[in-house]
Amino acid sequence: MLQSSRSQRLNEKFVLGFLQGRVAMAGFLLITVLFYLNCGSFVVVISRPADGTTSRRATVALNTALTSTESLFSAGKPNTTEVPTAGFTTRYRKSISKPTTAPESLSEAAGKTTEREKEGPPELECPPLGLESLKVKDTQLRASSYKRRGLGPHRGRLNIQSGIEDGDIYDGAWCAQYRDKKQWLEVDARRLTRFTGVILQGRNSIWSWDIVHTYKVQFSNDTLVWKPCMNGTEEAIFEGNQDAETPVLALFNTSTVARYIRINPQSWYQNGTKGDICLRAEVLGCALPDPNSIYPWQTEPTESKDKLDFRHHNYKEMRKLMKSVQEECPDITRIYSIGKSYMGLKLYVMEISDNPGKHELGEPEFRYVAGMHGNEVLGRELLLNLMQYICQEYKRGDQRIVHLVKETRIHLLPSMNPDGYEMAFKKGSELAGWSLGRYSYEGIDMNHNFADLNSVMWTAIELETDRSKLINHYFPIPEQYTTEEAFVASETRAVISWMQNIPFVLGANLHGGELVVTYPYDMTRDWAPREHTPTADESFFRWLAVVYASTNQVMSNHDRRPCHNKDFLRYNNIINGADWHNVPGSMNDFSYLHTNCFEVTVELSCDKFPHASELPIEWENNRESLLTYMEQVHRGIKGVVRDKDTGAGLADAVIKVDDINHHIRSVADGDYWRLLNPGEYRVTATAEGYFPSSRTCQVMYDHYPTICDFRLTKMPKERLKELLKKGGKLPKDLQLRLRQLRMRKLRVTTKAINRRRTAAAKRAKRVR
Repeated sequence: MLQSSRSQRLNEKFVLGFLQGRVAMAGFLLITVLFYLNCGSFVVVISRPADGTTSRRATVALNTALTSTESLFSAGKPNTTEVPTAGFTTRYRKSISKPTTAPESLSEAAGKTTEREKEGPPELECPPLGLESLKVKDTQLRASSYKRRGLGPHRGRLNIQSGIEDGDIYDGAWCAQYRDKKQWLEVDARRLTRFTGVILQGRNSIWSWDIVHTYKVQFSNDTLVWKPCMNGTEEAIFEGNQDAETPVLALFNTSTVARYIRINPQSWYQNGTKGDICLRAEVLGCALPDPNSIYPWQTEPTESKDKLDFRHHNYKEMRKLMKSVQEECPDITRIYSIGKSYMGLKLYVMEISDNPGKHELGEPEFRYVAGMHGNEVLGRELLLNLMQYICQEYKRGDQRIVHLVKETRIHLLPSMNPDGYEMAFKKGSELAGWSLGRYSYEGIDMNHNFADLNSVMWTAIELETDRSKLINHYFPIPEQYTTEEAFVASETRAVISWMQNIPFVLGANLHGGELVVTYPYDMTRDWAPREHTPTADESFFRWLAVVYASTNQVMSNHDRRPCHNKDFLRYNNIINGADWHNVPGSMNDFSYLHTNCFEVTVELSCDKFPHASELPIEWENNRESLLTYMEQVHRGIKGVVRDKDTGAGLADAVIKVDDINHHIRSVADGDYWRLLNPGEYRVTATAEGYFPSSRTCQVMYDHYPTICDFRLTKMPKERLKELLKKGGKLPKDLQLRLRQLRMRKLRVTTKAINRRRTAAAKRAKRVR
């Protein structure tokens, strides 16, 4: 032991001296050194910043490498069969000690305990490789065998969802063809990686129950020589799953550097003769820098050029970040609450406008809503990033952002379901599973919780024979829905009130778990499982969906693979909601039928809860989409409906567009916005007590609306009532109009009297 320690110290001194010499060399950027010492091999990673000084990151990496990391390879022998034994045990840990997090501001002392350390999930030493997020490609997954294509190794991804029927090409796991202990699922990291753990799930299926109870792990650099995880002199066996959906984490006591990792099931649930070896997995590992960087995947961007707070924010941290943005840009931001969750957490909204807190005449209102399903967290983080980005770019003078802020009143609700988010957040991104936190604290799915106005509309169409009497907008909420006993979430009630109080023109609600944009209607007319059910504004909704999907870097990538069980690439990543699956009581349909607002749903990512390390690239994927979609609020026509005599704006004037059977209404000051594709339209404005007025409005391809104002003439009867009520004198034109009306009425009355007299005279003659 003494000789071994002395040898180790001498080798460490040699390594440090060597590295110091290499760092001093001009032009040195990055080296990776693999050494085999008596105590086992280790990896040294040193990086040099642009200023030429050795970074703190390099020191940490060196210390870690000298103390805890093992490698499969000795110096100069990358494929040797004589490899040191790893010190693994049969224990697996579901949590690890919480590392010290970075202070929230530069003024905070290093090492200060933060709220995140007290309340958040334990942070993993290494991030996931990306089986769930599809960062790991299908070609990187191999298996000893598989039952069929739909159960191939490419389906062995954490949280992947199967189709409705077993047997199709979109099944819910990798399943081995044979039931023995020789089966394995292999992941190629494509570069040297320090593996630290594995997360396992069973098969996703409504028909089958297949889970792996225990498994082994092996590592290799060439797929020829494999090194097992060891527990003393025996291979380590890790605990797997007891049910099909709960992710189970196994962290290795000692990390191992390799390129390939295999998961080798040892026992599984055997349902008679039908118990198959099936699993879904995620692998945790830190990729080691490669000085050559010769492969495309080694140069793929992992960071964003924007300096934003890329991490997951629980409720307190979200509130703190929003406050910091408001303090940085007080002239264009305002924070307000629209209500509370069931557990009393406030539903905070960030307003961004050049005149916060006030609706400006002719300025459209826009909203983004995220976190309706609490475990679909990417939308929440993107909206927090968007707040920071708009604030920073506005201060920098970016003309696109300045114009957007000055011409639009923007409302961002990052968390509609904060109770659900807190549940998912406490488990962490990899262990929350597919559904934990989706529902409200009361167990309500908010995307099915809005009033079903579709059925109200279709029932009215069936019962009403006179089409002219049918309404097609502003459907009232059914009375039974508004009672206190109605099963309506407090969060849903708050959002409905918000929608009624602010005249939103355009919006989107952000979800996760797929890559597609859906548009109304979300509900099928006959409650079919799926059926294309278009609105009267089908063409414009398709435009909105295309705008987001075509500018999203992942959706617009035609080489990407489907997320789960439907290939939306066939539809250009947009689809009518009801044609995907039937959703009664959706927010999109309610918004369209009860308010002026057009709204779509954006499914942002295959992974509902991406790891924090993936947030920068997700922001890059969605930044342009978020901005471009907001700009669509300025398409179509807008104007003000006024009283011709007084010039006052008329609220609740109905705006009708020929050939589009969906009207909208003017708001309190008489202004309105009608979203339309380019073209020529015949538009009519009507208001109670006024003569209707029509005009032709031309919508161009420009990114600003066509102004289409209306001045309505009040009907004489209404004008007379108003003037008499005020005790004023009648103007000459009204006096003339009244005289004409009286004469017309007198003539009609006289004719009626004469007809009655003639009829009476004829009857008298017959009697005689």
